[in-house]
Amino acid sequence: MSLFSNTHRVNFPMLLKVLGWLLLIESIFMLVPLFTCTIYEEHDFWAFLIAVAVTLASGMIMTFCIRPASSNMAKREGFLLTALVWVVFSFFGLIPFMLCDTPLDFTDAFFETMSGFSTTGASIYADIDSLSHGINIWRCLTQWLGGMGIILFTLAVLPMLNHSGGMQMFNAEVTGITHEKLRPRISQTAKSLWMIYFILTAIVCCLLWIGPMNLFDSLCHAFSTMSTGGFSTRTASIAAWDSDYIKVVVTLFMFLGGVNFALIYKAANGDWKSLLKNDTFMAYLKIILLAYIAVLIVICRHTSDFSFSKLVIDPIFQIVTTITSTGLTVDDFESLGAFVMSILFILMFFGACAGSTSGGAKIDRLLFLLKNTNNELYRSLHPNAIRSVRINGSIISPDVVEKVIAFLCIYVMIITIGGIALTACGMSLVDAFFNSFSCVSNIGLVSDTGNTGGLPAIPDICKWILAMLMLIGRLELFTVLILFTRAFWTK
Repeated sequence: MSLFSNTHRVNFPMLLKVLGWLLLIESIFMLVPLFTCTIYEEHDFWAFLIAVAVTLASGMIMTFCIRPASSNMAKREGFLLTALVWVVFSFFGLIPFMLCDTPLDFTDAFFETMSGFSTTGASIYADIDSLSHGINIWRCLTQWLGGMGIILFTLAVLPMLNHSGGMQMFNAEVTGITHEKLRPRISQTAKSLWMIYFILTAIVCCLLWIGPMNLFDSLCHAFSTMSTGGFSTRTASIAAWDSDYIKVVVTLFMFLGGVNFALIYKAANGDWKSLLKNDTFMAYLKIILLAYIAVLIVICRHTSDFSFSKLVIDPIFQIVTTITSTGLTVDDFESLGAFVMSILFILMFFGACAGSTSGGAKIDRLLFLLKNTNNELYRSLHPNAIRSVRINGSIISPDVVEKVIAFLCIYVMIITIGGIALTACGMSLVDAFFNSFSCVSNIGLVSDTGNTGGLPAIPDICKWILAMLMLIGRLELFTVLILFTRAFWTK
């Protein structure tokens, strides 16, 4: 039997129609950099005008010319659509990067766009200061859209999908082990999460604007901070302003970006107990505190500058930007030695809380792993003992625990396979495995010990591999990997 012999069971016409709706939404967001170029009288206006026209026309053709026999979308359509939309958005989102005054070729443009939508934050551009306002705000806006989720935004503005695979798409895109509906309908849950996201973004924008940043930089960094993406409007990133006020504001909201937004929603509605009694949130706080104490001890041994900024603000900023996979920078922490870098590496691997905008394997899975390991060690001494994994006072089913362990194993396997593939394409061993890890975890830090000239100089095939790893990491493995299984395409 052919692998694709039963692909007719997938409702492709409805998938294409929904993709058309999504492209219409993307064209609307492209108006933001278009108007920005108009305000600043930049020539990149034409790049965005063409991008809007092409995206809008494609969306209208797919939306109004395709007439599916059925509007139903089941679980398979949900997985397929969720994976496809990130790729389709990137293919249309790269148009401005290819047509602007600082043009990229197709491969570089796709890499930059996927890095934005996946909130990875690895950039092809070496000189950010030379970019137009339009390009800069589009880079940051792609991160903001990808942070909370493209599909989640669609479910919020197109409630008709509530009855057509909405729950499947929600589960396929939102990070985490289990997914909690805040409201009876999935579209209402999506609206609630996006409202919290929008309000927090507006608050951080206003707070940054009060400081030394202008309105444009404040808006761009608000997008990058809440999405924990890491794109900046300056080559030197946050360090360009040399402001403790900006560091404190950005640190606070990066921290919030690493919290499960469902918990933030409950706290905003007066249910603080759900937040303070949440095992993952408390572990998040403890990990940051322990990491800070360890880094502080090293700093005190290596520096003579005992200012408040060097002892408190900078290390906490670095720890939070690392654990949330944001990647904004203010200082060179590599000079503190291998011990500090190993701590940061562990923070990169596990990331922050599930249901947040951060990357990494998530602290939730770390808790599952530690508690299940403790139970297995106990059973080694007491074989007849029956012990369950408990999270937030509830017993977790063995199926969920097995899925978490499988996820962590596959997570390491993907990083390893990605590293091997990159070495086969000519990248040095250290660079290959670190960059594979960085992209799967959506961190965006790039290793260049091989002195190849950074991202622009690596082979195109490596950039496509890294872009694929970004997508797999953002959609937490299964949503993408399941598309490559025989079972997905057959009855």
